[in-house]
Amino acid sequence: MNDIIENIKEVINSEALAIKGLNNQISVSYVKAIELIENCTGKVVVTGVGKSGHIGKKIAATLSSTGTPAFFIHSTEGIHGDLGMIEENDVVILISNSGETDEVLSLLPSLKKMQTKLIVITSNECSSLAQYSDAVLAYQYDGEADPLGLAPTNSSTISLVIGDALAVTLSKRKHFTEENFHLYHPGGSLGERIATKKSNIEKL
Repeated sequence: MNDIIENIKEVINSEALAIKGLNNQISVSYVKAIELIENCTGKVVVTGVGKSGHIGKKIAATLSSTGTPAFFIHSTEGIHGDLGMIEENDVVILISNSGETDEVLSLLPSLKKMQTKLIVITSNECSSLAQYSDAVLAYQYDGEADPLGLAPTNSSTISLVIGDALAVTLSKRKHFTEENFHLYHPGGSLGERIATKKSNIEKL
C-alpha cells in the first residue's frame, strides 16, 4: 500500500513542479496572444490531436464559459473538411508538444490562405508550428511523470494550465461577472448556486 501512495505522490509532485516552473517562462508572447484574441472579431478555434486534442477541447470549453466564444476542431477532421468552420477573422490556437505533429502542420497552408491569426502552445519554440505562428507560448519541462517518460502527463498538464491562464485573464479584462457566467452556465450545481445566491439577494 505504501508503494502505491508513494507512486501517486511522485506523479502529483512531478506535475506540480512542472506547473511551478512555468511561472518563470511567461514572456511577452502571452501578451501578444491575449491581444490577438481581444482584437479578434470572429471566434477562437482550438485544434490538436491525441492528448493535446483532449486538452484543446477543455480549453475551448473554458474559454466559452468565461466569455470568449470558442470551439474545438480535431486536426484530422480539419483537413477533411472541418476547416470550413474557420473564417478569416478567427484566431486559431494550435496545440502540439513537439510542434511537429503532422496532422496539425497539415492545417497550416489553408490557415495561411485564410489569413487567420495563429497561436501555438508547444515545448519547441523552434518548431515548424512556432515559425509559422503569430504568438508562440513555449514551455519547458524536465520530462513526463510516467516511468517511461513517454505518456503525456506533465506536458499535457502544462498546456491545460496555459489555456486556463489565457481564459481567466481574458475574463478579467472583459470584466466578466457572475451574472454573465450564469447566463452561459445555468445548469448543474454551479448554476443552482448562483441562482440561489441571486434569489437571496433579491429578497433582501
